[in-house]
Amino acid sequence: MNSYYEFKNLPLPYAYDALEPFIDEKTMELHHNRHLQTYINNLNEILSTNENLQSFSLEQLLRIADKLPQNLKSAVKNNAGGVFNHRFFFNGMCPEGEDRPIGNLAGMLTKTFGGMDKFKEEFKKAALSVFGSGYAWLVSDKNGRLRIITSANQNTPVPVGLCPVLCIDVWEHAYYLKHYNNRSDYIDDWFNVVCWERADDNYMRCFLN
Repeated sequence: MNSYYEFKNLPLPYAYDALEPFIDEKTMELHHNRHLQTYINNLNEILSTNENLQSFSLEQLLRIADKLPQNLKSAVKNNAGGVFNHRFFFNGMCPEGEDRPIGNLAGMLTKTFGGMDKFKEEFKKAALSVFGSGYAWLVSDKNGRLRIITSANQNTPVPVGLCPVLCIDVWEHAYYLKHYNNRSDYIDDWFNVVCWERADDNYMRCFLN
């Protein structure tokens, strides 16, 4: 997964046009090759002159970022977050997105939210509530309890001890070419390419590791 310096821009697990018609090819190409690549380049540049940080994994960098000297804190937090969030978002989608959750996650979503329709309603509401740029997340605590949270910019749930299960990127560059400023329609389309099998795997790792 290339979790340590020097970071590489790994290929997507599907073709750029594989999520059509829900997420367009050009958006995926730009999002992966330019936006994510910029965060990777920036993070590598920071780490190249801070050898003491090169042995930390991506998640470890996120956990320690707030404890770093002021001149490094924001740069590491923003760019490590940009790499982590984009990778998680891209890997959470697939061309043959399933309609419904599977496995243990399915049962816990029903227990927590009262069913898939209610979960989608709550998750969409959270994603629409993000002011400006950021993400909406489905996360688990160490006991397997689920909740929906949002994060601004490239902040992540990792430093606060929450384990990500699923996320949607609601920065405008994630949807503007196809949906313009209509975030609501983008969210509806995104639900068609959610990889619930991957989400269930993520959920199981949250409290089994």
